[in-house]
Amino acid sequence: MTDAVRLAPGDPAPDFTLDDQDGNPVSLSGLRGERVVLYFYPAAMTPGCTTEACDFRDSLASLAAAGVRVVGVSKDPVAALREFADRDGLTFPLLSDTGLEVQQAYGAWGEKQNYGRTVTGSIRSTFVIDPEGRIEKAMYNVKATGHVARVRRELGVDAA
Repeated sequence: MTDAVRLAPGDPAPDFTLDDQDGNPVSLSGLRGERVVLYFYPAAMTPGCTTEACDFRDSLASLAAAGVRVVGVSKDPVAALREFADRDGLTFPLLSDTGLEVQQAYGAWGEKQNYGRTVTGSIRSTFVIDPEGRIEKAMYNVKATGHVARVRRELGVDAA
């Protein structure tokens, strides 16, 4: 087994274009000039992913006030992302990476532990990308609960 790629602070953030929950293309390069929190999650509408997405939703105002955009990525098709966004009032882009190219480029797809077993899948990961398109922070294997509070603390953003 070869180790998956792992990005580190200072690395250029791999550019991509993926469709959001409305079928509109979103490119990382189109967000240049803004600080971006790009987070990868395993599956829409699962308990942990819902917790994390709703925590980001509830922190959007404070993050936006600090000049930070939030973008989520999963392997779910656009229709599932639309349902997730509608069900939970998610107003930030949720991007569909059904081909897994972006997750692989960020090291957010690979072997992980799931209930004591080694499986291949999405690795819950979060990246802070600076306005020039470089990785500022790379967090792999994060826990859904409490993660957004940690991101806010590390970015120096007060709670909403």
